[in-house]
Amino acid sequence: MNLATMRDEYTRSGLNKEELLEHPMAQFELWFKQAMEAEVFEPNAMSLATVNAEGQPSQRTVLLKYFDERGLVFFTNYESRKARDIEQNGLVSLLFPWLALERQVRIEGRAHKITAAESLKYFMSRPRGSQIGAWVSQQSTVITSRQLLQSKFEELKNKFTNKEVPLPSFWGGYRIAPTHFEYWQGRQHRLHDRFVYKQKGTNWQIERLAP
Repeated sequence: MNLATMRDEYTRSGLNKEELLEHPMAQFELWFKQAMEAEVFEPNAMSLATVNAEGQPSQRTVLLKYFDERGLVFFTNYESRKARDIEQNGLVSLLFPWLALERQVRIEGRAHKITAAESLKYFMSRPRGSQIGAWVSQQSTVITSRQLLQSKFEELKNKFTNKEVPLPSFWGGYRIAPTHFEYWQGRQHRLHDRFVYKQKGTNWQIERLAP
């Protein structure tokens, strides 16, 4: 297998500074809508990078559930590896790889827990199976078989029959407050368009980067 020969030219579009919106979250909303309209598979899938107390980075894919001017929110088990990393070091990085559009968005910022009320509001909107699933998995711990998960799911399914599934105390959301955005658009000959938004007080400064 010769990976050196695998290459595509990026010719879909370009990106100019004059096209960018003044606020990076407004630009993110625009590109997110365009990814949805293009029917990109799970456009809200994002790679989340964390670093633990020893400096070891770790990545995984999580789903963005909503965003606004305050930041981007995802949900997880508060006892998972990612949560332990964030507890030790709240600085994180996100990557949205919208490759079908030859685009990427990279975001850096600080993650912090949202309120229990905000987590509950989202939890109640989840399908019932997903609500029970949040109770089942002790995320990131070693298990001996999938059957254990299935058995626990059936046990809790029966326990919550004809009852509202409560919000687990160990489950909830994180909001990432961004401090840095990069918008990347693929171009021919690897001369890609890259623009960063850097926070300067309450304002944002836009700069072009070499590809």
